[in-house]
Amino acid sequence: MAKRSSDPVHCWLIWRKAHEAASDYLYRGIAETGISDTDFRVLEALLHKGPLPVNTIGPKVHLTPGSISVAVDRLLEKGLVSRAESPDDRRVRVVALTKSGKDLIVPIFRKHSAEIARLFADANSKELQILESVLKKAGKRARALADERSKIINS
Repeated sequence: MAKRSSDPVHCWLIWRKAHEAASDYLYRGIAETGISDTDFRVLEALLHKGPLPVNTIGPKVHLTPGSISVAVDRLLEKGLVSRAESPDDRRVRVVALTKSGKDLIVPIFRKHSAEIARLFADANSKELQILESVLKKAGKRARALADERSKIINS
């Protein structure tokens, strides 16, 4: 039987294989910098979002509360971040990049960004817009289906 180019199962397999290949390439690039993937994700979030409460960093970088605490402690020991009480709520600890942290992550992120651009070098602007649109649709649909499944299971 001939494979149809619009077959969702085939698209899923291509998407998965592309994701695996891209992840392998990009994670190796991060590893070459000497920092861990976890540290990269936390530092990058702080670089682009600014100072954040500890409890909001974890979900942004896909870390559990325990893992984000360990990561922040490690980055604090290295002098890459600071942690202080929130002026609005003393129960909340806000994490921010230090000058050393910013000096470390800026060139690493610049390199990472260039490597992502290299991955997509064969795609033109229109193709990238279409890919972004399709991936957003798939992501939103997957989230809605997962929420629907959770409601059924929890009923």
